[in-house]
Amino acid sequence: GESGHTPAAGTGRAGAAFAAAQSKLGSPYQWSHAGPSTFDCSGLTSWAYAQANVSIPRTSEAQATIGTRIYSQSQLQVGDLVFFFNDIHHVGLYAGNGQVLHAPRSGTVVRYESMSTIGGPFMFGVRV
Repeated sequence: GESGHTPAAGTGRAGAAFAAAQSKLGSPYQWSHAGPSTFDCSGLTSWAYAQANVSIPRTSEAQATIGTRIYSQSQLQVGDLVFFFNDIHHVGLYAGNGQVLHAPRSGTVVRYESMSTIGGPFMFGVRV
C-alpha cells in the first residue's frame, strides 16, 4: 500500500465505505438522491456504508443518532461520519488530514474539501 498518503488508512467498514465514496468523486449533487449516480450529503454517506454492507439511516439528523460520538477532531479516522452546523444538516466522510469527502450542495459534485471551509462548525463525528 501507499505510505504517507493519509494519516490512517480507513479500516474495516469505515474503510470500505470510504473507498466506495471515493469511487463517486465528481458525481453531481442532487437533493434527496442516494445514488448510484447522484447524491445529496446523507445520500452519499448512506450509499457508501451500504456498499460496506452496513445499513445506516438516510438523513444526516438520523445518522447523528447512531454509533459512537467523537468530539475531538484529532480522534477521527478515515471513513468516520462527520457532522456540521448546529442543526447537523450536513454530513460527510472524514478523509484524513482535516479533509472531508462529501456532496456539498446543489450545483456541486462529490469532492474533497477542508473541514474549515464547509461553512458551518464541525459538531462531532460518529464511528459506525
